[in-house]
Amino acid sequence: MIRILILLALLVSPIIAHSQPTASKDTYDKAMAELKSAKDGYSRWCALNHAAKESLNQGRDADAKSFADELERLAPKYKKDWNYGNAVQDFNIVLGRLALKSGDVDAAKKRLLAAGHSTGSPQMDTFGPNMTLANDLLAKGEKTVVVEYFKLCKKFWEMHNGKLDTWTKDVEQGRVPDFGANLDY
Repeated sequence: MIRILILLALLVSPIIAHSQPTASKDTYDKAMAELKSAKDGYSRWCALNHAAKESLNQGRDADAKSFADELERLAPKYKKDWNYGNAVQDFNIVLGRLALKSGDVDAAKKRLLAAGHSTGSPQMDTFGPNMTLANDLLAKGEKTVVVEYFKLCKKFWEMHNGKLDTWTKDVEQGRVPDFGANLDY
Protein backbone atom coordinates (compact mmCIF):
# COMPACT_ATOMS: atom_id res chain seq x y z
CA MET A 1 0.00 0.00 0.00
CA ILE A 2 2.79 2.45 0.89
CA ARG A 3 4.55 1.68 -2.39
CA ILE A 4 1.38 2.47 -4.31
CA LEU A 5 1.01 5.80 -2.51
CA ILE A 6 4.64 6.69 -3.18
CA LEU A 7 4.25 5.74 -6.84
CA LEU A 8 1.10 7.84 -7.14
CA ALA A 9 2.84 10.79 -5.51
CA LEU A 10 5.75 10.48 -7.95
CA LEU A 11 3.39 10.30 -10.90
CA VAL A 12 1.24 13.22 -9.82
CA SER A 13 4.00 15.62 -8.69
CA PRO A 14 5.34 16.34 -12.21
CA ILE A 15 1.79 17.04 -13.36
CA ILE A 16 1.22 19.47 -10.50
CA ALA A 17 4.61 21.11 -10.98
CA HIS A 18 3.96 21.46 -14.71
CA SER A 19 0.41 22.76 -14.39
CA GLN A 20 1.30 25.65 -12.09
CA PRO A 21 3.43 27.68 -14.55
CA THR A 22 0.97 26.91 -17.34
CA ALA A 23 -1.87 28.32 -15.25
CA SER A 24 -0.05 31.59 -14.63
CA LYS A 25 0.99 31.75 -18.30
CA ASP A 26 -2.63 31.18 -19.28
CA THR A 27 -3.68 33.96 -16.90
CA TYR A 28 -1.07 36.26 -18.42
CA ASP A 29 -2.22 35.40 -21.96
CA LYS A 30 -5.81 36.11 -20.97
CA ALA A 31 -4.84 39.48 -19.46
CA MET A 32 -2.94 40.44 -22.63
CA ALA A 33 -5.86 39.38 -24.84
CA GLU A 34 -8.23 41.47 -22.71
CA LEU A 35 -5.93 44.47 -23.05
CA LYS A 36 -5.58 44.03 -26.83
CA SER A 37 -9.33 43.70 -27.28
CA ALA A 38 -10.09 46.94 -25.42
CA LYS A 39 -12.26 48.95 -27.78
CA ASP A 40 -11.97 52.33 -26.05
CA GLY A 41 -10.03 54.22 -23.39
CA TYR A 42 -12.27 53.10 -20.56
CA SER A 43 -12.09 49.38 -21.36
CA ARG A 44 -8.31 49.71 -21.75
CA TRP A 45 -8.11 51.39 -18.34
CA CYS A 46 -10.08 48.51 -16.82
CA ALA A 47 -7.81 45.94 -18.48
CA LEU A 48 -4.58 47.61 -17.36
CA ASN A 49 -5.00 46.36 -13.75
CA HIS A 50 -4.79 42.74 -14.76
CA ALA A 51 -2.15 43.34 -17.43
CA ALA A 52 0.19 45.09 -14.98
CA LYS A 53 -0.13 42.42 -12.28
CA GLU A 54 0.20 39.48 -14.65
CA SER A 55 3.18 41.02 -16.46
CA LEU A 56 4.92 41.37 -13.10
CA ASN A 57 4.04 37.76 -12.22
CA GLN A 58 5.64 36.62 -15.48
CA GLY A 59 8.83 38.62 -14.85
CA ARG A 60 8.03 41.12 -17.60
CA ASP A 61 9.01 44.05 -15.41
CA ALA A 62 9.25 46.69 -18.13
CA ASP A 63 5.73 45.86 -19.35
CA ALA A 64 4.43 45.78 -15.78
CA LYS A 65 5.89 49.23 -15.12
CA SER A 66 4.53 50.62 -18.36
CA PHE A 67 1.02 49.27 -17.70
CA ALA A 68 1.03 50.41 -14.05
CA ASP A 69 2.29 53.88 -15.01
CA GLU A 70 -0.46 54.19 -17.62
CA LEU A 71 -3.05 52.99 -15.11
CA GLU A 72 -1.85 55.62 -12.63
CA ARG A 73 -1.88 58.38 -15.27
CA LEU A 74 -5.44 57.53 -16.33
CA ALA A 75 -6.90 56.95 -12.85
CA PRO A 76 -7.88 60.59 -12.09
CA LYS A 77 -10.08 60.55 -15.18
CA TYR A 78 -12.17 57.73 -13.62
CA LYS A 79 -12.31 58.86 -9.99
CA LYS A 80 -16.07 58.27 -9.77
CA ASP A 81 -15.89 54.80 -11.33
CA TRP A 82 -16.47 51.64 -9.25
CA ASN A 83 -13.07 50.32 -10.44
CA TYR A 84 -11.09 53.37 -9.28
CA GLY A 85 -10.18 51.80 -5.90
CA ASN A 86 -8.91 48.65 -7.62
CA ALA A 87 -6.78 50.77 -9.94
CA VAL A 88 -5.23 52.74 -7.06
CA GLN A 89 -4.42 49.54 -5.25
CA ASP A 90 -3.06 47.76 -8.31
CA PHE A 91 -0.75 50.42 -9.72
CA ASN A 92 0.67 51.08 -6.26
CA ILE A 93 1.21 47.39 -5.52
CA VAL A 94 2.88 46.76 -8.89
CA LEU A 95 5.08 49.86 -8.75
CA GLY A 96 5.93 49.16 -5.11
CA ARG A 97 6.98 45.59 -5.87
CA LEU A 98 9.11 46.84 -8.75
CA ALA A 99 10.72 49.44 -6.46
CA LEU A 100 11.47 46.77 -3.88
CA LYS A 101 12.87 44.50 -6.57
CA SER A 102 15.29 47.28 -7.56
CA GLY A 103 16.29 47.84 -3.92
CA ASP A 104 14.28 50.99 -3.21
CA VAL A 105 12.63 49.99 0.07
CA ASP A 106 11.47 53.53 0.88
CA ALA A 107 9.61 53.87 -2.42
CA ALA A 108 8.03 50.44 -1.87
CA LYS A 109 6.84 51.48 1.60
CA LYS A 110 5.32 54.70 0.21
CA ARG A 111 3.53 52.71 -2.48
CA LEU A 112 2.13 50.28 0.10
CA LEU A 113 0.67 53.14 2.13
CA ALA A 114 -0.69 54.75 -1.04
CA ALA A 115 -2.41 51.45 -1.88
CA GLY A 116 -3.95 51.54 1.58
CA HIS A 117 -5.45 54.93 0.79
CA SER A 118 -7.57 53.34 -1.92
CA THR A 119 -11.25 54.18 -1.72
CA GLY A 120 -12.01 50.47 -1.92
CA SER A 121 -14.22 48.75 -4.46
CA PRO A 122 -16.93 46.10 -4.42
CA GLN A 123 -14.21 43.42 -4.59
CA MET A 124 -11.87 44.97 -2.03
CA ASP A 125 -14.69 45.81 0.37
CA THR A 126 -15.73 42.16 0.36
CA PHE A 127 -12.62 40.05 -0.25
CA GLY A 128 -9.93 42.46 0.82
CA PRO A 129 -6.85 44.01 -0.74
CA ASN A 130 -3.83 42.48 -2.39
CA MET A 131 -1.14 41.60 0.17
CA THR A 132 1.80 40.77 -2.13
CA LEU A 133 3.72 43.98 -1.43
CA ALA A 134 2.99 43.70 2.31
CA ASN A 135 4.29 40.14 2.20
CA ASP A 136 7.41 41.22 0.28
CA LEU A 137 8.08 44.04 2.76
CA LEU A 138 7.67 41.67 5.70
CA ALA A 139 10.37 39.50 4.14
CA LYS A 140 12.61 42.59 4.38
CA GLY A 141 11.71 43.11 8.05
CA GLU A 142 9.44 46.12 7.43
CA LYS A 143 6.80 45.37 10.08
CA THR A 144 5.72 48.91 11.01
CA VAL A 145 4.61 49.93 7.52
CA VAL A 146 2.72 46.67 7.03
CA VAL A 147 0.77 47.15 10.27
CA GLU A 148 -0.03 50.70 9.15
CA TYR A 149 -1.28 49.29 5.83
CA PHE A 150 -3.60 46.93 7.72
CA LYS A 151 -5.03 49.92 9.63
CA LEU A 152 -5.66 51.78 6.37
CA CYS A 153 -7.35 48.73 4.86
CA LYS A 154 -9.86 48.66 7.72
CA LYS A 155 -11.40 51.83 6.27
CA PHE A 156 -12.74 49.98 3.23
CA TRP A 157 -12.51 46.23 3.94
CA GLU A 158 -15.87 45.85 5.59
CA MET A 159 -15.91 42.06 5.64
CA HIS A 160 -12.42 41.25 6.94
CA ASN A 161 -13.97 39.14 9.73
CA GLY A 162 -11.03 39.76 12.06
CA LYS A 163 -8.33 38.86 9.51
CA LEU A 164 -6.66 42.25 9.78
CA ASP A 165 -6.54 41.95 13.56
CA THR A 166 -5.10 38.44 13.35
CA TRP A 167 -2.54 39.51 10.78
CA THR A 168 -1.55 42.48 12.93
CA LYS A 169 -0.96 40.18 15.92
CA ASP A 170 1.04 37.80 13.73
CA VAL A 171 3.30 40.60 12.50
CA GLU A 172 3.73 42.08 15.98
CA GLN A 173 4.76 38.63 17.25
CA GLY A 174 7.28 38.15 14.45
CA ARG A 175 5.23 35.78 12.31
CA VAL A 176 4.34 36.16 8.65
CA PRO A 177 0.56 35.97 8.32
CA ASP A 178 -1.14 33.40 6.14
CA PHE A 179 -2.53 35.82 3.56
CA GLY A 180 -4.15 33.04 1.57
CA ALA A 181 -6.06 34.26 -1.47
CA ASN A 182 -5.15 37.88 -0.70
CA LEU A 183 -1.83 37.15 -2.40
CA ASP A 184 -3.75 36.44 -5.62
CA TYR A 185 -6.15 39.38 -5.91
